[in-house]
Amino acid sequence: MNTQGFSTQCKVRQCFQCQGETEFYCNTCKYDLCLQCKNRHVIDLDTINHDVIVYREKYEYISKQETCLRHTDRIYEKYCYSCKLPLCAQCTEHRNHKILDIRTAYKTNRQEHREILHRIRSETLYNNHFLLAKVKTDVKTCHTETSNYQPKMSTKAQRLKNLIDTVVCDVKIKFKSFMIHRLQEKNRHLANIENYENSYEQSANRPVKFLLFLKKTNVPKILGTPHLMQNALLSLADEINIEDVIKLMSEIQIIESGKRQVRNEYLLKLMSTPVLHRSVKVKISVHVMHISCVNSDQIWISDKHNYITSFILMNTAGDILHHLTDTSIIDYKWTNIYGAHTVNSKGELIYIDWSDNIYKLSTDNRTQSTLVKGMDPWEPRCVYCSTFNGDLLVGMFSFDEKAGKVNRYISTGQHIQTIQHDNKGQQLYSNPRYIVENRNGDVIVSDITQVVVTDHGGRHRFSYTGPPSGSQLLPYGICTDGLSHILVCDTSTRTVQMIDKDGHFLSQIHTHQQGINTPHSLSYDNKAHLLWVGSWDDNTVCVYRYIQRKSCETGDEVAD
Repeated sequence: MNTQGFSTQCKVRQCFQCQGETEFYCNTCKYDLCLQCKNRHVIDLDTINHDVIVYREKYEYISKQETCLRHTDRIYEKYCYSCKLPLCAQCTEHRNHKILDIRTAYKTNRQEHREILHRIRSETLYNNHFLLAKVKTDVKTCHTETSNYQPKMSTKAQRLKNLIDTVVCDVKIKFKSFMIHRLQEKNRHLANIENYENSYEQSANRPVKFLLFLKKTNVPKILGTPHLMQNALLSLADEINIEDVIKLMSEIQIIESGKRQVRNEYLLKLMSTPVLHRSVKVKISVHVMHISCVNSDQIWISDKHNYITSFILMNTAGDILHHLTDTSIIDYKWTNIYGAHTVNSKGELIYIDWSDNIYKLSTDNRTQSTLVKGMDPWEPRCVYCSTFNGDLLVGMFSFDEKAGKVNRYISTGQHIQTIQHDNKGQQLYSNPRYIVENRNGDVIVSDITQVVVTDHGGRHRFSYTGPPSGSQLLPYGICTDGLSHILVCDTSTRTVQMIDKDGHFLSQIHTHQQGINTPHSLSYDNKAHLLWVGSWDDNTVCVYRYIQRKSCETGDEVAD
């Protein structure tokens, strides 16, 4: 065929960000992506939850028809759900099993593995990139480090050998002396026995002499064969100083470092300026007292109106998904309860009710169970569920003692710890308002005029009373982020203040410039690394990003 004078044009779809060839498609933002841009898309915290698929799946197209392994002239058309095997028309032995169309089976199984694939793309591969880089660095430095330890190990080994050689030499000398002494004793004993035997033999002719001999001489004892080897071993054990050997050996320690992990400090980085992602209006809220993040799309909010507290489950669009309240109960002490709820790792709501009990609400919002009953005269004021072990931290107040304390309970409600005094016996808390746990196990409490921080064991670490400017701190909502920073709402400056895990002031987030005039409540999404801020003045919740992932290629921020 003569093709002269003809030209064929082929349009290649290009990535929306670069000139690369399209291989993937984002169903969420409707973008074509090349391989490199897809890799960045699935790890960027702003797009980490997007649904990214292979481009041909956009049209639900399966291009290749696969041939049956048993009947090579047939193609797979069905799938046996019971046996987990593809079938052709001649695979009749599965006729009584549950049979699916091959396309339906493919879609079903791919959907089942979608979450695993997403975790591999967005977490596993990303984390292991930094882990591999650290391993490569360790490989380069391990020879130097082991070279430093080798002379010390050789010295200790030589000291141990010298100790053993000295002991063995001493034992040889003393063992020889011991054997000679035992031989002499044996000879003397044999002489006594022979003397007795000779006198006995001669007594038949001289009986009077034999009787006089017995009167002067005791009958010798017949000793068995002495355990010379056993005695020698006991002597050897006495000579070796076991404590010296143990002390010497214990100086050489092999420390098991455990499973290698990548800390967030290697993965995350503070952004230069916080970015407002979205602002949500709570349709029936008056004061957003407290926020508990369920996931990137849902939060629980506690609302107060006319001394009646409601718990509201809403999504990022502002839709009310569930509303928990009892309008028949009005309790004025609720004016002093702020951090009234938390969410556990399963997404279940844990909350303080009007009767000072702590309840758990199932994820289907149907089943309630009691975790902690009221402890009169102590009243729970705030509650937090640990993301590490599921423990409940409860800030409490007593009108009788005019003081506060923190109780720790395991997830089933059993009390295991009380934090109330410092190492000098002074009260740590006045009236706990909000409570949270940091990544290092510290317990952080928002009190009346300070933020009190104790370690996991209850030892007082520090109290934060405000920024270096000297302005008075009036703390309310608190949370911690993925870098172990502590964030606290300060109604005095109407800002969210950030301090490090050791209490040093870092910065202020001026939320009134970006949507919230009086920040009052906080919650941090540890997966998407978003900060939720609730307003006291109106029914507004704003979502901010001030932390971003580092780029795998350069170690800088992942580009927006």
